[in-house]
Formats: sequence, structure tokens, C-alpha cells
Amino acid sequence: MQAWILTHPAPVSQQPLRRVELPRPQPGPGQVLVRMRVCGICRTDLHVAEGELPQRRPDIIPGHQVVGEVVELGPEDTAGLRLGQRVGVAWLHSADGGCRFCRTGRENLCERAEFTGWSVPGGYAEFLLARAAFVYPLPDELGDAQAAPLLCAGIIGYRSLRLCGLGDAQGGRWAGVRLGIYGFGAAGHLAIQIARARGAEVYVCTRDHVRHQALAAELGAAWVGNATAPPPVPLDAAIMFAPAGELVPAALRALDRGGALVLGGIHMSLIPPLNYDWLYGERLIRSVANNTRADGREFLAEAARARVRTRVREFPFTEANQALQALKDDAIAGAGVLRAP
Repeated sequence: MQAWILTHPAPVSQQPLRRVELPRPQPGPGQVLVRMRVCGICRTDLHVAEGELPQRRPDIIPGHQVVGEVVELGPEDTAGLRLGQRVGVAWLHSADGGCRFCRTGRENLCERAEFTGWSVPGGYAEFLLARAAFVYPLPDELGDAQAAPLLCAGIIGYRSLRLCGLGDAQGGRWAGVRLGIYGFGAAGHLAIQIARARGAEVYVCTRDHVRHQALAAELGAAWVGNATAPPPVPLDAAIMFAPAGELVPAALRALDRGGALVLGGIHMSLIPPLNYDWLYGERLIRSVANNTRADGREFLAEAARARVRTRVREFPFTEANQALQALKDDAIAGAGVLRAP
């Protein structure tokens, strides 16, 4: 099969991914073999490629937002999946199920978790193996390219919204809530759709004028400004998708009393010193770590109800390095996906 592998992390300007031919993998117990149709391009892939995340496996195949077809079932339990079924493969490849985090509904914090495209081979390939219990059957209403970014950008945005501490999202309970979003790539443009469907006013701070600010306005942001610009009103909560620690002080100062700043990325540059006055008033900062399968199921259901739509730029399989460069350059409005060869 054709696959892109990362032998040595390097700046994406040096095109660190290498296209190779590898044997088609064989599913073991509890696994399924998935033929990739599309794979979303995520900023986490960029962090892996450039070494901002430590290398967990040599010659790793990146990619963890995979839409594909089940083409082979392994022995033992395969969670009721069928040959030919369309599924999504996401970041959380597996959790041990027995640690104290897994036993208390926090498998996203499992210390022995495995991650697609980081510690196990991912979706920048014609085929990949997945744990059957960790894949998501996908509704027919969503096209392949539309569905792929939901599997990480969408799910992590959903978990970030939950950790804002704004209460019950049902029945318009977010009406009048003022939510800030810092950074407006794949996750931001999906989170705003969920937040607005819940009734929130959304204030977007992002550095890109041509693509990201225009898309935020199109998707109904109440206000759009530069990354460090103060929103016109105090915020009840804010989510930072930009991996830029230097923006934390500005986001924290924008919060109203009791507000939460949720850091939605797996990696962030250094955060500068913070004044206690910015935290005082029961403001808080918290991170998001991975997701649970329940997050994924709940998000996909809410996204369908809210008619969430992904803005997608497609790249041919031969342009994996170029896709990562476009992501780094903020040259993608919405999300990028890689098409199967």
C-alpha cells in the first residue's frame, strides 16, 4: 500500500514526510482493517511532523481524522461492524479500560492510551488498522470530506465547549452567553456552529484577515477582531485553539468574573508570566486532553441536529507535505483533507 511516513521530524518547509510502499496490514483480535477514503489534516499532525510532540514511534504514519470503509474483520469481538461499512477513525486509538481514569469515565486521561497517527500508524495511507470498539459508524448524510474534520477538530471543539462550564446546552440555555474563540481554523469554525445553535453570542479573535476573519463573520460571529484585540464585551468563557501561549494574557483579560479560559490544543508555545489580578474574580484556565468515545458520539449527534457543515479544502494524496505547509501558513479556510490515492 502507499503511505506517508515520518522518519525524522523537521520543519514542514523541508518536506519531512516520505511516500513509501508498505505491506497491507492484517487485523488482529478486536481490530478492523479500514480502507482510507479521506483523512483530515490536523494541526496535531503538524506538531508531530515538526517534532513539537515527542516522537512516539519510528517511521510513524500520521493522520487521525479518517473516513473509510471496513474491508476486513479481525478475530474475536469487532463491535458489530460489518464489511463495507463506512466508519470514522479518530485520535483515541485505544485505552486500557482498567485504570482509575477509565473506570471513572475519563478514558481520555488513560496513562496507557494509544493515539492514531502518533503512537500507532494513522490515516496518511491506503489502509490502517483500528480498534473496532473505538471507531464511529458515520451517517450517510455526511459526505466523506465533510465528515473527516469532525473526527478531531469537531470532537475536541465539543469537549472544549463542555469544559467552559456554561451549564446545560439544551433548550436554548446558552442564550445570551458570550463566548470567545481565539484562533479560527478547523476546530474554531466547527465550534462556532455548535455554540450559536445553543444560543450563544460568539466573539472571534484571529490574526488572519483574508480567510479566517471572513469565515467567522460568515458563520455568524457577533464580532471579529485581531488575535490580541479586546472584544467589545466581557466574555463568560473563551476557548483558545491557536497554539500560541503569548495570547493567553489577552484572552484572560477578556474574561468576565467567574469565566473560564479553555486551552484546546495538544501543544502550545510558552505562556508568559500572568498577573494574579487577571485571574482574581474566580477566573480559571484549564486544558483539554484528548477525548472520550462518549464525546465523539454526543458531538456527532449534536452536529447532525445543528446541521453543522465543514468548509473543506481537498488535497491529492501526493501533496501531504504541501497540505501541512498550507496549514502552517494559515492558508486553509476551514479544514483540509487528504484524498486517498
